[in-house]
Amino acid sequence: MEMIGMLAFYVLIIGGMWLLLMRPQKKEQKRIQAMLAGMEVGDTVLTTSGFYGVIIDITEDDVIVEFGNNKNCRIPMQKAAIIQVEKPNAE
Repeated sequence: MEMIGMLAFYVLIIGGMWLLLMRPQKKEQKRIQAMLAGMEVGDTVLTTSGFYGVIIDITEDDVIVEFGNNKNCRIPMQKAAIIQVEKPNAE
């Protein structure tokens, strides 16, 4: 009986760890995937390095982002480098 109690305790600990650590991480990954899938040309993005820019072109894995008012500052980057997407106001 002690063995069964000890096994149940370990199962409870592992289940608690999963709920506290793994589940929120999976939810965040799904949110990021949905955000990246919904990106469109003209959206304002925030990169992991802290720069704001506007999406000019989108390919399967990369995007071309224009930074600032200078039309010559267009940088291709991976979609994974984008942490926030803001849609333009529909006014």
